[in-house]
Amino acid sequence: MKIKAIAFVGIPVTNMNRAREFYEGVLGLVPDTEMTYPIGGGTLALASVGEQWKPSQDGTSAALEVDNLDAAIERLEERKVSYDKVDSPVCQMAVIEDPDGNKLIIHKLKSENEKGICK
Repeated sequence: MKIKAIAFVGIPVTNMNRAREFYEGVLGLVPDTEMTYPIGGGTLALASVGEQWKPSQDGTSAALEVDNLDAAIERLEERKVSYDKVDSPVCQMAVIEDPDGNKLIIHKLKSENEKGICK
């Protein structure tokens, strides 16, 4: 088997309208005609399929790369979304949860000059 690419990251939700308000209203994503969210070369897909696939804060997580983490955090604060800020040697992150408790990572790689420096 040869894996060519990640086709999509799937996120289970219990209420599609509430999920759309979060992903579109808070994160600013724009859905395509198939109700998925194209992001760069990848796709984020929301699905409400019942008992076969339930939301979980301990499940798979998607890291969403931003160009300005401070601006992203400001938007989260404006929308009253709580987050945990994480600083690693190579990146900075804000870990959030969607309305169903699925964890998402708002992510910004550090520049070569910043790598290895934790704030």
